[in-house]
Amino acid sequence: MVWVPLSPTSSDRRAPLRAPSTTTMSLEWLMDWSWSLDGLRDFIATGIQSFRDCDATALAAVACLLVLFVWYCYHVGREQPRAYATVNALMQSAEANGVQNGFVYCQSPECVRCSHHDGLNQKLYHNLQEYAKRYSWSGMGRIHKGIREQGRYLNSRPSIQKPEVFFLPDLPTTPYFSRDTQKHDVELLERNFQTILCEFETLYKAFSNCSLPQGWKMNSTPSGEWFTFYLVNQGMCVPRNCRRCPRTYRLLGSLRTCIGNNVFGNACISVLSPGTVIAEHYGPTNIRIRCHLGLKTPSNCELVVGGEPQCWAEGRCLLFDDSFLHTAFHEGAPEEGPRVVFMVDLWHPNVAAAERQALDFIFAPGR
Repeated sequence: MVWVPLSPTSSDRRAPLRAPSTTTMSLEWLMDWSWSLDGLRDFIATGIQSFRDCDATALAAVACLLVLFVWYCYHVGREQPRAYATVNALMQSAEANGVQNGFVYCQSPECVRCSHHDGLNQKLYHNLQEYAKRYSWSGMGRIHKGIREQGRYLNSRPSIQKPEVFFLPDLPTTPYFSRDTQKHDVELLERNFQTILCEFETLYKAFSNCSLPQGWKMNSTPSGEWFTFYLVNQGMCVPRNCRRCPRTYRLLGSLRTCIGNNVFGNACISVLSPGTVIAEHYGPTNIRIRCHLGLKTPSNCELVVGGEPQCWAEGRCLLFDDSFLHTAFHEGAPEEGPRVVFMVDLWHPNVAAAERQALDFIFAPGR
């Protein structure tokens, strides 16, 4: 029961206004309180009666829900906060089965992505300081920022782009780049298509069913076979292989944006046999563009970068950022032969000349 005061009558309106006495106010307050208690008592009584009249099955269901809610709160409260991975954790060697976080990693101790690099951030910062002492801090702001906050950058990247070793901030990101991005080098490679193809065909004649020819490397794949023949492997020239492809190797020296002096630079011939699938993986950094010059491109071959598929074409270059999640496959018929590309790493066009020089110093092979 809720007390509501009655509207004043017309006679009340005509009566002269008088200040209410203390006794009158006390009586009205007590009366209001009494009526409020009556209403509260009636409300409680009604609730108790409703609870008594409630079906036993409904009560049991409510009790079960309450128990489940308490159990959920208890387990959520016990969970420890998930720790953020450090840069060092990202660079630990692959697990015994070669798979980490759902993606395939190589197990080579020489690989910059897979070998142990304890205290990487401190090492990079030391290298940057040494470079600045010899040359200058001018133009090093972005590199300094990247090294200082590397852990945050690597862990906060969206899953579609996660460079495994080094992320340079404030670079435009896109899975593929137009041919005009590195026009000089693209045109130079395409003009020398026949030269590179001829040297590959000479190399490929050495293949047999029983052995892997000298200089070739077999890579791990879920299915099929993937071979690579490196001229430059993680910034290091492979002299024996270069002597077998002299014209292709000399061509690398004519490229203006080829990465040849740090661990992120590679140049190789990549061969996929029919039925081969390369597992999805990320490249080590976003400071480079990977260029594929198509040498042999059968049907049903695709490169997928950041969820976007592209096809190779013979004599044409395809440019992409391999720090995006990417894969490649050859689903052509066996009689079509292998898919073959000449792969070379070029600088990202938005990495300035001073930054390239510093990065070559910081990530020099063996440093």
